[in-house]
Amino acid sequence: QVSVYIPSDHTVMRHRSLRSKHLAVWLIRCTWLSPRRWLNLQEYQSKKLMQESGVAVQRFYVANTASEALEAAKRLNAKEIVLKAQILAGGRGKGVFDSGLKGGVHLTKDPAVVGELANKMLGFNLTTKQTPKEGVKVKTVMVAEALDITRETYFAILMDRSFNGPVMVGSPQGGMDIEEVAANTPELIFKEAIDIFEGVRDDQALRMAANLGFKGALQRQAADQIKRLYDLFLKVDATQVEVNPLGETPEGQVVCFDAKINFDDNAEFRQKNVFAMDDMTEADPTEMAAAKWDLKYIGLDGNIACFVNGAGLAMATCDIIDLHGGKPANFLDLGGGVKEKQVYEAFKLLTADPKVEAILVNIFGGIVNCAIIANGITKACRELELKVPLVVRLEGKTALDTHPHWNTCTKVFVLPL
Repeated sequence: QVSVYIPSDHTVMRHRSLRSKHLAVWLIRCTWLSPRRWLNLQEYQSKKLMQESGVAVQRFYVANTASEALEAAKRLNAKEIVLKAQILAGGRGKGVFDSGLKGGVHLTKDPAVVGELANKMLGFNLTTKQTPKEGVKVKTVMVAEALDITRETYFAILMDRSFNGPVMVGSPQGGMDIEEVAANTPELIFKEAIDIFEGVRDDQALRMAANLGFKGALQRQAADQIKRLYDLFLKVDATQVEVNPLGETPEGQVVCFDAKINFDDNAEFRQKNVFAMDDMTEADPTEMAAAKWDLKYIGLDGNIACFVNGAGLAMATCDIIDLHGGKPANFLDLGGGVKEKQVYEAFKLLTADPKVEAILVNIFGGIVNCAIIANGITKACRELELKVPLVVRLEGKTALDTHPHWNTCTKVFVLPL
């Protein structure tokens, strides 16, 4: 569940150089080393939230040791068991452990095998297409009941600007990329706008269930699950609840087999229990340090560090560096209400990166006092003993007054206004 920072429509419109195809090409061309720090939940945590809202999921237990996994498998008393390594990355099924075990997802009918497999997962690094080269250490496994699926569908609730609110999206073609379904068979994508005052009406839920291909008693059961998923969507302040697949079993059950939940970070103040589950163990240390000082940071694979205020300008700066043959080492947005201490701490983060061979400061003084930036940078230059060239471009409020500051620094090039 790795997410990449993409600016809002408003940001993109303000910076025309980043619009449409040009922006898309830039995003594809960059190598992103770390995810954007939104709330990240492990699979079992999302399933727990769904369970608490009455959504039908597989029976499961969580284990931190091989013996716990074995006991969990015995308690399940299931015909077949699925063992899943819990990391915040996709492609687990095709991943490889440094213990030699292949695959982070295994099926077995023997509880004893669960213990053996867990012994080769826990404490070892799992490498997938979405993890760093060295992989991610597995500290938890999920032991769940494996259920047969006779049919897979797709269902999601998400915020949609074109509808000015939440929308249900569904397709009878589940278990695959919904983008692929939309591109090849758009007639199999169904949408229902939700009135935020009424919620999901019975007729809407039944119609969506019918569009997903559920019939008879299963249609009513699927409609009930849809309404429960909307209750969860509201309860946790989600921006998206995606279930793929929403499956039908031979025993006549409608079950949410896999789900992804995105949360509104602005709701953290009233979703403390949810945000307390945030798994920080896999987060990039630099990104965590940046978040501590309310700085928006994403590590990239280049050697020119960017020190910018405003998300749109930060992306434009990365774009300009790339356009002229360079490679940005990071995306760093200071924001508009930045203080001198934050500037200093941001500089510490950039200079600590061994890949950085130069730093480009690009500040628009319309939303920040340039003197604050200059004071923070010059203090950092003196105390951190800057060893790489620093190029500074300040424009706007008090920019002209900052020139005396730079006389105390070496290796600093101030671009003329």
